[in-house]
Amino acid sequence: MLNLIGTYECKADTKGRLLVPSPLKKQLTPVMTEGFVIKRAVFQPCLELYPMEEWNALMEKMGKLNRFNRKNNDFIRRFTAGVKTVELDSAGRLLIPQDLQSFARITKEVVLSSAINIVEIWDKTKYEQAINDAANDFADLAEEVMGDADPIDGIS
Repeated sequence: MLNLIGTYECKADTKGRLLVPSPLKKQLTPVMTEGFVIKRAVFQPCLELYPMEEWNALMEKMGKLNRFNRKNNDFIRRFTAGVKTVELDSAGRLLIPQDLQSFARITKEVVLSSAINIVEIWDKTKYEQAINDAANDFADLAEEVMGDADPIDGIS
């Protein structure tokens, strides 16, 4: 499993291409030849970049959902809306499709934020707003999500 680290700022050009920062590109090198999937995030106004291997693992799980259950079918449709395959070009740039740029309101200043095995792509202003909005609640969230963790597993 990929374990990406870091938050990086970069700029998108007028065509929606952004140069992936070198430290992130180095981490993505083992999976670059397979390509990526880019999609709308579920909970935030950002995009998610999945290495193909991670996307395929997620699709395998989703493929087990019963498509004759209306909620499952609606979820699959919404989750995969706007999904595109993308690659880094020879210059190390990623082209963000126009419809996805519009969704995430990406203009010029961009933040690429690692989220374990995927990369979130944010408009810089929206990213800073999301981080600031969550700052007040983060201690409570951390306690709720991680507070019951078994202390033996090393997470404390």
